[in-house]
Order: sequence, then structure tokens, then C-alpha cells
Amino acid sequence: MIQMYTTPSCSSCRKAKKWFEEHRIEYREKNIFNIKLTKDDIMLMLKNTESGFEDIISTRSKVFQEKNLSFEDMSLRELTEFIIEHPSVLRRPIIIEDAKMQVGYNEDEIRMFIPKRLREIIMCTTCDKGEDCDYVHALETYFKELSEKDHAHKSS
Repeated sequence: MIQMYTTPSCSSCRKAKKWFEEHRIEYREKNIFNIKLTKDDIMLMLKNTESGFEDIISTRSKVFQEKNLSFEDMSLRELTEFIIEHPSVLRRPIIIEDAKMQVGYNEDEIRMFIPKRLREIIMCTTCDKGEDCDYVHALETYFKELSEKDHAHKSS
């Protein structure tokens, strides 16, 4: 299941949620201002980064600059506790599924979260045409399959 860390006033978070909803992709949202982050949340984020804390912390954030902090001067425990106490230092949204992670909203990169079945339809790996389907047609086909599956599930 896709986990998305958001805040209410974040326009990039709203764009990401809208994209997932338009593509009918389920996700769990954790509003980091309403639900306190845990050490496990931070470790999940770090596990999927290339550059550690630099990938998830906004050094331009007000609290980070006010406290005049440096990654190099803080231990892993200190940085984790700091983020838990000051979640506004995180870049947003942070979207994670298994080994995939996106920080911020990027219209091209977010496509990594497209479900396998939709990717198959887009690439026409399961159709007779043997050529790439256009994206709109692929989405229509995928949504039709989802509706049929929902209808079959409700009938049983």
C-alpha cells in the first residue's frame, strides 16, 4: 500500500492526492501535523533515500534555519527526534511504496506508482494490437476492468 506523508496547506500534496484519485490508486495518507510521526516513519523514509536526510529535509524551512542546524553535527537519533518534534522541516509530499519513493510532486516521476496491470495495458503487452496504446485509451480500459471487478465482487 502506498503511504503518503502530507500537510493540509501543501499544494504539491493536493496535486499528488488528486493524481492518485484520478488514477484510482489507493493510498494511505498521514497528515504529519495531525498525526505524530514515529521513528519507524522516519526510518521508512531514510531506507528509500539516496542521500539520507538531505533528501527529505528542507534546509530552507523556517525552524531549520532558526536553529542554525547542520546534518553533519547531529546524530541519527538527534535528527530523527528533531523531525518528530518539528515535522514542518520535511519536504512534502513524501510518497512511499515498497522500494519506491518520491519527495515532492513531479508529474512524470509519480507514474512509477502506476499499478502493474495499467502498465501492461499501456504497453499493450496483453492486447492483440502489438503496439503502444495511447494513455487515455489505456486508462479507460483499466477503469472498465476495475468497474467490472467491483461489480463481480459485489454480486458474489
